[in-house]
Amino acid sequence: MTRRRWHADEISGNHAVITGSHAEHLSRVLRARVGQIFDITDGSRVRSGTISRIESGQVEFELGPEIHSATLQPITVLMSVFKFDRMEWAIEKCTELGVSRIIPIIAERTDSHLAAAANKRVLRWQRIAAQASEQSRRISPPEISRPINLREAIDLPKGSCILLSESESENMLIDALDSQSNENISLAFGPEGGWTKQELAAFHNAGWVSASLGPTILRTETAAISALAVALAVLSRSARCS
Repeated sequence: MTRRRWHADEISGNHAVITGSHAEHLSRVLRARVGQIFDITDGSRVRSGTISRIESGQVEFELGPEIHSATLQPITVLMSVFKFDRMEWAIEKCTELGVSRIIPIIAERTDSHLAAAANKRVLRWQRIAAQASEQSRRISPPEISRPINLREAIDLPKGSCILLSESESENMLIDALDSQSNENISLAFGPEGGWTKQELAAFHNAGWVSASLGPTILRTETAAISALAVALAVLSRSARCS
């Protein structure tokens, strides 16, 4: 049986502590007992952890050997802020798929009310990513930055920078990935209504390459998951061939 994985709040030598809501869930809901073994991660590696003490709001572990765990995928997702319920779903799924970074961006067509409220959602997005990270047995959750404007966003990533655009009709995403280095991949997704002509020009002037996912118009969250599936397949193929 696969062991549940937890992100430690404190680690010192061979001793780890989980506090707060996670500790309450572990002790009250899962009814954990002293002597039970779980996977514990400090954000860079995973070790087996045996519960040594349980008290209100805190569970302590004695740590054992390091456990092999998959590394994060070298993918950054730049996601224009859109309806929060659907964006939260997209963040959860991007986390499960292993992306290393999610950057919310304020595009020209981002709804003004959503743009105004976005900064207040960052902590919630980070909590969602942390929970999805534990569920999917990641070493650590993706970095989720504060929302930034388009100019800041397009100048941040390095490596293969690809803009998903409904106005692109010839260059498919898989071809764009095959034509570039895949050591670090950045994928940018527009808001409802798509990118403006000015935004497309700004991306291209910064060296981004436009790519398509096909003839249909996809919601942002659908485009993100579809593009990640393609990128992960390309990365997997590259790893097998190296």
